Amino acid sequence: MSIEALRTKIKKREYKVGIIGLGYVGLPLMWTFHQENMPVIGFDIDEKKVDCIKSGTPYIQHLGKDKMQALAESDLCDATSNFERLGEADALLMCVPTPLDEHREPDMKFVEITTEVVAKYLRKGQLVVLESTTWPGTTEELIIPILEKGSNLIAGKDFYVAYSPEREDPGNTDFNTARIPKVVGGHGKDALKLACDLYDTAIVETVPVSNTKTAEAVKLTENIFRSVNIALVNELKVVFKEMDIDVHEVLDAAETKPFGFMKFTPGPGLGGHCIPIDPFYLTWKAREFEQNTRFIELAGEINTSMPDYVVRRTIRALNSVKKAINGSKILLIGLAYKPNVDDDRESPTYKLMDAFSSLGGIVSYYDPYVPEIKPSREHSHWAGTKSITWDEKTVKNFDVVVISTNHSEIDYRQLSDWNGLIVDTRNAMKHIKQKNGHVWKA
Repeated sequence: MSIEALRTKIKKREYKVGIIGLGYVGLPLMWTFHQENMPVIGFDIDEKKVDCIKSGTPYIQHLGKDKMQALAESDLCDATSNFERLGEADALLMCVPTPLDEHREPDMKFVEITTEVVAKYLRKGQLVVLESTTWPGTTEELIIPILEKGSNLIAGKDFYVAYSPEREDPGNTDFNTARIPKVVGGHGKDALKLACDLYDTAIVETVPVSNTKTAEAVKLTENIFRSVNIALVNELKVVFKEMDIDVHEVLDAAETKPFGFMKFTPGPGLGGHCIPIDPFYLTWKAREFEQNTRFIELAGEINTSMPDYVVRRTIRALNSVKKAINGSKILLIGLAYKPNVDDDRESPTYKLMDAFSSLGGIVSYYDPYVPEIKPSREHSHWAGTKSITWDEKTVKNFDVVVISTNHSEIDYRQLSDWNGLIVDTRNAMKHIKQKNGHVWKA
């Protein structure tokens, strides 16, 4: 089928979209295409996710019951763990994890394995798009060679390849998948046209760039920008504390400047799948070109040191009431990495739990969005731990409460009444009248 025939198929909503990986990126993308009457088939090795989609059961908090039920009842939507069906889709969008390994270097095994499976079932005319965050050059240097070798087809002639980084922000009610412009880089002009046409059906705006490695660099730049600026305010937090200056008051006042300033907020460390990980993909790739990434590495050092700072402040808080951390009961508020979501990936709360536990603290947590810790590679030792019950008797029983994530539905005035020692890493208690200075900022 010619490129023009494929583009016409998209316009007629006859072009089937295949999404590989139905997590925090893939599932919202499925919903977005479904909303625009595009036929969608989702692929995932996790049978539980497939079953949830078929039954309309939510497994990601911000895609609730109504949306999941709509997917389950739609004739345009399907989900499967059978990857032999990859050939049914006209486009295959890969939304798989790209973590770091134990040496803080890119771990591409999920991308490589997925690409090898796609190559096995790749057919002429298909469009393959990587959405996972990665180092510049991945599409050209890794994806295309695997696809060509496994299929005996030629990219740009027999099939098309593009890169379009995900820009999901779970819990952001102002910007969902459909309302966030999509950067697209193609392997050749035809691939770019086809990918832009596809995303134009469901996304508010497509932003074409000259090639795939430029698109890959865009995503890294966005997250490096955030990482560096968060590191800056985290460093200022520590410095200003020693000067008896409230960093949050400083930032609130600075934010009133209508130009030249963008507010970032300090916290207990970085969380989520993007900011703690993505900058190091560029650091790793830069070494190939004998380039140093000093800003990125310094920001990483500062941000990863924040949990230690919180621990030190908590020790001082306990000392102020003549208690040692060894044997103290410590309640952490918020397991999710950011407010009002159920996403606990790379959450700094886990680092705090490990640190307090290693010092002899007896650790518990409360999070209305994460009722139980699920098994994972990084935190298997906490798997099965459940959120405490939110009541006065339970909360009062802790020696200290550490606010790690400031969920909006938590009653912080109630918390202040129930417990006499609070370490606040998120400025959540700023409007709560303190009793005898029992709130410590960290």
